[in-house]
Amino acid sequence: MSESRAIASNHHRTFEGIKQTNEANGEFWFARDLAPLLEYQDWRNFLQVIDKAKVACERSGHRVADHFGEVTKMVRLGSGAKRPVPDFTLSRYACYLIVQNGDPSKLVIANGQTYFALQTRRQELGDEKAFSGMSEDQRRPMLRGELARHNKTLSAAARTAGVETTLDYAIIQDHGYKGLYGGLGAKDIHA
Repeated sequence: MSESRAIASNHHRTFEGIKQTNEANGEFWFARDLAPLLEYQDWRNFLQVIDKAKVACERSGHRVADHFGEVTKMVRLGSGAKRPVPDFTLSRYACYLIVQNGDPSKLVIANGQTYFALQTRRQELGDEKAFSGMSEDQRRPMLRGELARHNKTLSAAARTAGVETTLDYAIIQDHGYKGLYGGLGAKDIHA
């Protein structure tokens, strides 16, 4: 077995082993279960990684609350009493961001980054295969939907940067066309 395959297999077993399922069969992970798996013994240090992952989530146009759910869990103390502690329910995407923002000097983080890189590449290859099997009539609507999603992300980034008027948005979009089409703006492309 190749080293990368062994890393992916080992990480997959441990990561999938702590996966939880909600009533709707949705998968999630508890941050307090993930922290020791990623060799973070101090919760405060792990919270710093979670905070960086939240920033990456937000900046990539995703709602943080959809991927990092704040919850309170009851834990049993040595005396047998229970105490509430803060935790997070994490989506697979949130776990990916946490691993990507973790300390790469930790072997498990480096292995996790390798695992997610391998999974991403597998997905890319699968998408490429599915895309090549589509007819032109099937590709067009799929690409339009993808373009619409990217345009929404671009608009949100522009709004955050202070763009306010529709004219400013049109100028930004025209510059995007020029970048994609060798200097041709929207009017030139249309002509």
